[in-house]
Amino acid sequence: MPFPLPSYERSRVVVPPPGDTPGHWAGAPSACVVDGEIYLAYRLRRPIGRGRGYAVVVAHAVGGERPETLAVIDSDRMSAESLERPALVVTPEGTWRLYLSCATPGTKHWRVEVLEAAHPRSFDPSTAEVVLPGSDAIGVKDPVILRQGDKWHLWASCHPLADPDEADRMVTDYATSADGLDWTWHGTVLTGRPGRWDARGVRISSVVTDGGRTVACYDGRASAAENYEERTGIATGDGFGMFEQQGAGPAAVSPYAGGGLRYLTALPLGRGRWRLYYEATRADGAHELRTELIAA
Repeated sequence: MPFPLPSYERSRVVVPPPGDTPGHWAGAPSACVVDGEIYLAYRLRRPIGRGRGYAVVVAHAVGGERPETLAVIDSDRMSAESLERPALVVTPEGTWRLYLSCATPGTKHWRVEVLEAAHPRSFDPSTAEVVLPGSDAIGVKDPVILRQGDKWHLWASCHPLADPDEADRMVTDYATSADGLDWTWHGTVLTGRPGRWDARGVRISSVVTDGGRTVACYDGRASAAENYEERTGIATGDGFGMFEQQGAGPAAVSPYAGGGLRYLTALPLGRGRWRLYYEATRADGAHELRTELIAA
């Protein structure tokens, strides 16, 4: 591992949930470093029937741990029944992009739209464009985006839609792009292992390079009953186009309730330092956004 695995005990709360009962979440983070400062995007959620993923917040994470809100994108401004994990990136030209996972109302379908702005305070939902539409058969959400050289790489959670009772299943598909807007899909790169802790579905949450290896953190669960309580696993590959799970069980879990510790974002800070962000289950069943500053 290029960085130590997360530990709930040594982490700190960045954003508490909007309520103190199950179904209230703060999390699904994405982070980037610009001019030595950390910027963070995360999702806020209420229980089903009370708003679900009702907003995505973009913040300047002062010292990595004190978020100062720059923008709030409400789900109704995106014509979305719910918002899931965003992806926050900056282009080489300095344009900020916020990729938003949007639930199409009245369906199990998900799509990804993008906002562009000169500064994160300026994100305007009226300018959104669909970049990953999904299809009648597949819902697409939770993008992880990495730019290397002149190529953009993307991993997204893909869900089958033919049977509504099976729509919680997920695999991770891989795509590339020359501009981060027009994507070419290359197929599935990570899928669940029958009979294992990640059998029901897997979702890549972070990808980093380590010498000649590529390391992916991913969320996994064994059953539909474990939906929303995914734990973190590790997968490795020789490139970006295929990954193999490592270990017999989860690599990181919360000590509470269903053990959920998910959406791990590993942000390299240089000189062997890393900032980790993730969503974790609390003792009361709500989810909070937590962080760790660690040295590899």
